[in-house]
This record gives sequence, structure tokens and C-alpha cells, in this order.
Amino acid sequence: MMQAFLDNRHELGECVLWCERSGRLLWTDIPACALWSYSPSTGRSMRWQMPERLCCFALTPSDDCLLLGLASGLASFRFSSGEVRRILDVEADIPATRLNDGRCDRQGRFVFGMFNQEENPKRALGSFYRLNTDLTLERLPLPQAAIANSICFSPDGRLMFYADSATRAIHCCDYYPHSGALGASRVFVAADAAPGAPDGSCIDADAHLWSTRWGAGQIMRFAPDGRLDRVLALDAPQPSCPAFGGPGLSTLYATSAHLGMTPQDRAAAPLSGALFRQALALRGLPESRFLGQFG
Repeated sequence: MMQAFLDNRHELGECVLWCERSGRLLWTDIPACALWSYSPSTGRSMRWQMPERLCCFALTPSDDCLLLGLASGLASFRFSSGEVRRILDVEADIPATRLNDGRCDRQGRFVFGMFNQEENPKRALGSFYRLNTDLTLERLPLPQAAIANSICFSPDGRLMFYADSATRAIHCCDYYPHSGALGASRVFVAADAAPGAPDGSCIDADAHLWSTRWGAGQIMRFAPDGRLDRVLALDAPQPSCPAFGGPGLSTLYATSAHLGMTPQDRAAAPLSGALFRQALALRGLPESRFLGQFG
């Protein structure tokens, strides 16, 4: 069973990343428009208020700077000054969508997808995009999604994983690192192969995919052939994103949420919204950094 730590209870904790150079964990609480950090070596937590919902972000070569995926577009952020500088808007012509999951490929380009905020029905309106290192935005030739999630890349960068959580399946496609071209998509984990809906995912050093299962209170490890390899449980029904960190990248961290839960639900699962961790006898990979220049 994964263990909760810290006293935080986030409505929608997401996009947890480990910076191996600064030795700190970073994550966001999307509805609170807040960026958080935690340093295990000191036990210190910090919080930065963002100008709008922070949905995802990426490390950069500078430990002082992040690439931000805000609800309405991309921006840069500097820890030293607190400055947020706009880069570009995304899907401004589709008011229903906002940014959602995102992760850098092995060449330092930021790949992300969108979330349809409408309900009943939640249509597949948003696209998947790539911010190239010259700061040009490219729409990827993937199906539109209602809730884009699970974006991650194989250790050699030649396979991309992604999901529309609304359909419950995780897909993959060949990813040609130098040209940036994508091959045909195929199902990696079928919709009925695992409980819950796939939320965030990450890849470990053995090329296995770790998938947080929203609604199921589990994190599942899938082998490169899609076979279920391991299941970790946590006392929160809505885990949202996993990341490896700590010494040797051998601790699995995960965010969770209490979004949409009733008071009775939260009383039954009081750790909902907490951060979780578990030491494992395997290791992850350093997070790829965005290699574009912000000027």
C-alpha cells in the first residue's frame, strides 16, 4: 500500500515531476491555480500562485525556469522572480477546452493534449499538440480527445503513449524522434483490461508504463507488450499522476484528487487529494526537459 505524506489535500493534484538536480518534487493543484514543491531532504514545502489554472508543466535546462501549460495557453515561469511570461494561446477558438496532460519527448519538445470542460455529453473536441524548440506549435495527427492523458515516451523515444480517459483505453504509436512524424495508433491497454480510467502515466527504466487508475484507487504497471505486471493500491479512489524520484529515482510518487466527491465520499476516503509515495526495487528515468529558448 502506498503511503500518504504531507498534510495537503488537493482538489485536483496533477502533473507531479521530480527535478533530480534540485532534489525536489513539483506538482500542481489545478483548480487552486497553484504550483507546489517539496524537498525530501529538508521537509520543506513551497507554493506559488499562478494567474490561471496550471494544468501541466515541464522542466527546462535552467532550474530557475519552468515551461507552464496554463488552462488557456503556454508560458514560462521563473522561481527567482515569480514572473510568468506568455508564449502563446492554445485553442482560443474553442472556449470549451483547456490544456490538460503534457510531457516532453526525448528530444526536448513539449507534447500535450486538451480537456473538454463541457459535460453531458463530454465530446472529443480537443487535440494533441507539440511545442517545438523554436516555439512553434504543431497539431499532431491523432484523434481528438475529451480528456487527453497518459502522455509519455519509451526510454529510446521511439514510442509515444497517450489516452482519452473518456474512452478508458491507452494507445501507442511509433514516434520518429528526428522528423517528429507519428506512425499509426494501436491499442496498448484495452478499455476493459483494467479498472478505472487511465489518468497520468510515466515510464520506468525497464520500459514499463505506470498508469494511475482514476476511480479505482490503483496504480498499474504494464509491460512493453501491454501485459499487466504489478498493481499498487492507495487509500484514495482518484489517483491522478505518477512520477519516479528520490535517490536513484527509486521512489514512486503519485498525486490524487477529491474532485467531485461528496462529503460522505471524502469521509470514507479522507486521504483523497494527498500525495503518496512508495520505495521500489526498480528505478525510473530522469524527466526530459524542454529545450526551447524563451529569450
